Amino acid sequence: MLTLPEYPWDAMAPYLEQSRSHPDGAVNLSIGTPVDPTPEVVQRALAGAADAPGYPTTHGTLALRESISGWFARRRRVPDLDPEHILPTVGSKELVAWLPTLLGLGARAGAGAADVVLRPLVAYPTYDIGAQIAGATPIATDDPFSLDEETLQRVKLIWINSPSNPTGAVASLEWMRSVVALARRIGAVVASDECYAELPWEVDGDDVPSILDPRVCGTDSETGASDHRGLLAVYSASKQSNLAGYRAAFAAGCPELIAGLVNTRKHAGMIVPAPIQAALAAALDDDAHVQAQREVYRRRRDLMVPALQAAGLQIEDSHAGLYLWCRSAEADPAQATAEDTWSLVRAMAERGIVVGPGVFYGEHGNGYIRVALTATDERIAAAVARLMG
Repeated sequence: MLTLPEYPWDAMAPYLEQSRSHPDGAVNLSIGTPVDPTPEVVQRALAGAADAPGYPTTHGTLALRESISGWFARRRRVPDLDPEHILPTVGSKELVAWLPTLLGLGARAGAGAADVVLRPLVAYPTYDIGAQIAGATPIATDDPFSLDEETLQRVKLIWINSPSNPTGAVASLEWMRSVVALARRIGAVVASDECYAELPWEVDGDDVPSILDPRVCGTDSETGASDHRGLLAVYSASKQSNLAGYRAAFAAGCPELIAGLVNTRKHAGMIVPAPIQAALAAALDDDAHVQAQREVYRRRRDLMVPALQAAGLQIEDSHAGLYLWCRSAEADPAQATAEDTWSLVRAMAERGIVVGPGVFYGEHGNGYIRVALTATDERIAAAVARLMG
């Protein structure tokens, strides 16, 4: 039986308990689960599609895929995404976890070494777990160009995460272009996790590039169409539309990769329920609720930033997304240890505030905590008062 690490968030139990002992109760800013209502337009679409006696299609309805294509054109500067090259998924986490397996990665008989999956130095832990499930080797790096050629030839999947979870860093067009060029030279797939793209805060022109943007991927010299060879964009509506409970997400990009994923997922029964497909289409067709939710998070962020700084924390990156990436302003990040992170977690729990430990995102998260903006206005105000007091 496959043995995986214990689920890291289980280690938070004592800090949750400590926070609950605060006279005014706990403020949980540890996990980025939305707390605001699911938009009415989405709820109506879900109810309207509730009569669904037949099996849904793995590839998704054409109506949904057209909505996704239109959203990419309006919101992500991807003007010509064919609806055939889109696949709905049961949330984005399942695709992150299973993509290496679905791509057929793992140990190579007679090759002497397993396929390699690259992920960012500070990263969502499921990238590593997905590689381990497949029997591939995960390597953490922000500089794939520094790897030796022998290792590069084993790289079959490169994960990009921009905006980053947990740091909120946004990758530049130039860096993304260079990763695409490297991947095409070595025959690797680039999967870009873009789930926080609709939440830019400190980004020039609110421009958070997609891997499918022709400024990144280039264009076909003959047709002039965007060149999506070997590229997948992964997106979830959970954050922008408060749909975490719906498990509504999608992947899009390379025609051959999408066709292969659709076929494999048909065999495996990995299908988004029909009412969820209808709800996701409604969410992506309506930009107004996304703008409104963005402003809610902006107000919460504007309150939390000075409060965290007043409490002696320094905020790094955090240019987009739902989190503030913090460390002690007095600490040297180069000397940070895991205990430095847990000291901050304990100190926050003493104030009745639960935060995410940076160590959950790799050893380069030592000394850091992740503070989510996903709490009600009342709980955010409570956290601010405790930090400023």
